[in-house]
Amino acid sequence: MKKSYFLFSAILSVGVLASCGPSNPIRVGMDLRYPPFETVTSDNVPEGISVDVAIAFGEYLGRPTEIVNTGFGGLIPSLQSGEIDIVIASMSITDARRVVVDFTDPYFFFKIITLVNQDFATANSLTEDSTLQDLLDIDEARYAGIASQVSATIPTQNGKTVTEYIDLPTAIEAVAAEQNSADILLMSASPVVNANNANPDTTMIVWDPWIASPIGMAVNKGNTALLEQANAFIDTFNDEDGMYDQLRANWDEVVLAQLIRYGMDFYILEE
Repeated sequence: MKKSYFLFSAILSVGVLASCGPSNPIRVGMDLRYPPFETVTSDNVPEGISVDVAIAFGEYLGRPTEIVNTGFGGLIPSLQSGEIDIVIASMSITDARRVVVDFTDPYFFFKIITLVNQDFATANSLTEDSTLQDLLDIDEARYAGIASQVSATIPTQNGKTVTEYIDLPTAIEAVAAEQNSADILLMSASPVVNANNANPDTTMIVWDPWIASPIGMAVNKGNTALLEQANAFIDTFNDEDGMYDQLRANWDEVVLAQLIRYGMDFYILEE
């Protein structure tokens, strides 16, 4: 798998450099295709919320941060092969992943929200402030989903029948088309908001989340030392002028422009 490497110099004092020599970089894996968390500038320089976290982690360790651009599916194999030291990439903490990697404490929460066909919403008196229970109470609702993803698994767990589509654009079209074949699609916030922005006349959003998926950093199994350092770093996030305050200052406007009604706290707070 082709990877791109970017090196950021952490701020180290001359005394530390003189006494200890240059530190080895902390190699951080992420997939730079998912703004505003992981992306690149027009000059192909990594930027984003996760990039800020990764650079700050390097500074916390007193080491340079090396961003290793890796397709999301290749992040865990790259961790296992030793090509990267840690994953900081909006990765959900799941039982299946816990089998092969060790996760830190969660530091973000990605909420699963709902794209609804506008005609269906009007017929059932749904608004942006409707609740999850309001959706579940509509027995005749037709759910769109993608195999093995939350869009299919969560409705199924709630006793709903789901029509599976081959990919996200097809599932969105099923809900957004004027002659829609589905009424409801649930996904994380970015794809739902993007779909609504692209189809403002035929869709709406119900913001009450189905779940808040915890996001953690991942290290290779048994790398206790780095795991403890990462957890100690996360423990500082709520400090005054800590990571959360810095992210709010740097990214609130960007996130608000995307989500319309929420800023960084949509991802920082579990509820």
